[in-house]
Amino acid sequence: MGSWHGGERSTYTNSQSFETFPFPRPTDEQREAIAAAAQRLNELRENWLNPSASLGTGPDGATEAELKKRTLTNLYNARPTWLDQAHQTLDRAVWTAYGWGQDPLDTDDETILRRLLALYLERAGEQMTPMTHA
Repeated sequence: MGSWHGGERSTYTNSQSFETFPFPRPTDEQREAIAAAAQRLNELRENWLNPSASLGTGPDGATEAELKKRTLTNLYNARPTWLDQAHQTLDRAVWTAYGWGQDPLDTDDETILRRLLALYLERAGEQMTPMTHA
Protein backbone atom coordinates (compact mmCIF):
# COMPACT_ATOMS: atom_id res chain seq x y z
CA MET A 1 0.00 0.00 0.00
CA GLY A 2 2.87 2.42 -0.23
CA SER A 3 3.25 2.38 3.49
CA TRP A 4 5.86 2.01 6.17
CA HIS A 5 4.72 -1.11 8.00
CA GLY A 6 6.76 -1.84 11.07
CA GLY A 7 8.76 1.34 10.51
CA GLU A 8 10.33 0.02 7.33
CA ARG A 9 9.76 1.44 3.88
CA SER A 10 8.31 -0.73 1.16
CA THR A 11 10.15 -0.46 -2.13
CA TYR A 12 8.16 -0.56 -5.33
CA THR A 13 9.28 -1.23 -8.86
CA ASN A 14 7.26 -1.01 -12.07
CA SER A 15 6.42 -4.69 -11.79
CA GLN A 16 5.51 -4.42 -8.09
CA SER A 17 3.73 -1.07 -7.96
CA PHE A 18 0.25 -0.77 -6.55
CA GLU A 19 -1.12 -0.10 -10.01
CA THR A 20 -0.32 -3.66 -11.10
CA PHE A 21 -2.43 -5.21 -8.35
CA PRO A 22 -6.03 -6.09 -9.07
CA PHE A 23 -8.24 -3.25 -8.01
CA PRO A 24 -11.65 -3.79 -6.46
CA ARG A 25 -14.84 -2.55 -8.00
CA PRO A 26 -15.26 0.63 -5.96
CA THR A 27 -18.43 2.63 -5.68
CA ASP A 28 -18.57 6.13 -7.16
CA GLU A 29 -18.16 7.54 -3.66
CA GLN A 30 -15.08 5.40 -3.04
CA ARG A 31 -13.59 6.41 -6.40
CA GLU A 32 -14.15 10.07 -5.53
CA ALA A 33 -12.49 9.61 -2.12
CA ILE A 34 -9.46 7.94 -3.72
CA ALA A 35 -9.22 10.63 -6.39
CA ALA A 36 -9.50 13.43 -3.82
CA ALA A 37 -6.83 11.87 -1.58
CA ALA A 38 -4.49 11.28 -4.53
CA GLN A 39 -5.03 14.82 -5.80
CA ARG A 40 -4.33 16.27 -2.34
CA LEU A 41 -1.13 14.23 -2.01
CA ASN A 42 0.01 15.45 -5.42
CA GLU A 43 -0.81 19.08 -4.55
CA LEU A 44 1.13 18.89 -1.30
CA ARG A 45 4.17 17.41 -3.02
CA GLU A 46 4.01 19.94 -5.87
CA ASN A 47 3.68 22.82 -3.42
CA TRP A 48 6.74 21.60 -1.56
CA LEU A 49 8.75 21.05 -4.75
CA ASN A 50 7.72 24.35 -6.38
CA PRO A 51 6.75 26.82 -3.65
CA SER A 52 6.78 29.82 -5.99
CA ALA A 53 4.25 28.15 -8.25
CA SER A 54 2.01 27.21 -5.33
CA LEU A 55 2.11 30.61 -3.65
CA GLY A 56 2.05 32.64 -6.82
CA THR A 57 4.12 35.34 -5.14
CA GLY A 58 7.60 33.89 -4.90
CA PRO A 59 9.48 31.34 -2.83
CA ASP A 60 8.30 30.54 0.70
CA GLY A 61 11.41 31.98 2.25
CA ALA A 62 13.64 29.16 1.05
CA THR A 63 16.97 30.10 -0.45
CA GLU A 64 17.86 29.12 -4.00
CA ALA A 65 20.22 26.46 -2.64
CA GLU A 66 17.44 25.04 -0.46
CA LEU A 67 15.05 24.98 -3.41
CA LYS A 68 17.56 22.99 -5.48
CA LYS A 69 17.56 20.33 -2.75
CA ARG A 70 13.79 19.94 -2.97
CA THR A 71 13.49 16.62 -4.76
CA LEU A 72 10.99 13.84 -4.21
CA THR A 73 13.83 11.64 -2.99
CA ASN A 74 14.81 14.17 -0.34
CA LEU A 75 11.18 14.74 0.58
CA TYR A 76 10.53 11.03 1.09
CA ASN A 77 13.79 10.60 2.97
CA ALA A 78 12.74 13.40 5.35
CA ARG A 79 9.17 12.06 5.48
CA PRO A 80 7.49 15.06 7.13
CA THR A 81 4.30 14.47 9.10
CA TRP A 82 2.10 16.13 6.46
CA LEU A 83 3.39 13.68 3.84
CA ASP A 84 2.75 10.67 6.07
CA GLN A 85 -0.76 11.92 6.83
CA ALA A 86 -1.54 12.44 3.13
CA HIS A 87 -0.35 8.91 2.34
CA GLN A 88 -2.38 7.48 5.22
CA THR A 89 -5.49 9.23 3.91
CA LEU A 90 -4.92 7.73 0.46
CA ASP A 91 -4.14 4.29 1.91
CA ARG A 92 -7.36 4.36 3.94
CA ALA A 93 -9.44 5.43 0.94
CA VAL A 94 -8.05 2.57 -1.14
CA TRP A 95 -8.41 0.19 1.79
CA THR A 96 -12.09 1.09 2.09
CA ALA A 97 -12.58 0.36 -1.60
CA TYR A 98 -11.14 -3.11 -1.03
CA GLY A 99 -13.66 -3.61 1.77
CA TRP A 100 -11.00 -4.57 4.29
CA GLY A 101 -12.07 -3.66 7.83
CA GLN A 102 -8.77 -3.48 9.68
CA ASP A 103 -6.80 -0.22 9.43
CA PRO A 104 -4.00 -0.50 6.84
CA LEU A 105 -1.48 0.78 9.38
CA ASP A 106 -2.35 -2.15 11.65
CA THR A 107 -1.94 -4.78 8.93
CA ASP A 108 1.34 -6.43 8.02
CA ASP A 109 2.60 -6.66 4.45
CA GLU A 110 2.15 -10.46 4.33
CA THR A 111 -1.57 -10.13 5.09
CA ILE A 112 -1.95 -7.43 2.45
CA LEU A 113 -0.17 -9.56 -0.15
CA ARG A 114 -2.29 -12.62 0.72
CA ARG A 115 -5.46 -10.58 0.26
CA LEU A 116 -4.26 -9.13 -3.03
CA LEU A 117 -3.30 -12.59 -4.30
CA ALA A 118 -6.73 -13.94 -3.39
CA LEU A 119 -8.37 -11.05 -5.24
CA TYR A 120 -6.06 -11.55 -8.24
CA LEU A 121 -6.88 -15.27 -8.39
CA GLU A 122 -10.58 -14.52 -8.10
CA ARG A 123 -10.35 -12.04 -10.99
CA ALA A 124 -8.27 -14.43 -13.07
CA GLY A 125 -10.95 -17.07 -12.59
CA GLU A 126 -13.64 -14.62 -13.71
CA GLN A 127 -11.73 -13.82 -16.88
CA MET A 128 -10.90 -17.38 -17.85
CA THR A 129 -13.15 -18.92 -20.45
CA PRO A 130 -13.06 -22.51 -21.65
CA MET A 131 -10.84 -22.98 -24.66
CA THR A 132 -12.57 -24.27 -27.72
CA HIS A 133 -10.83 -26.05 -30.54
CA ALA A 134 -11.92 -25.46 -34.09
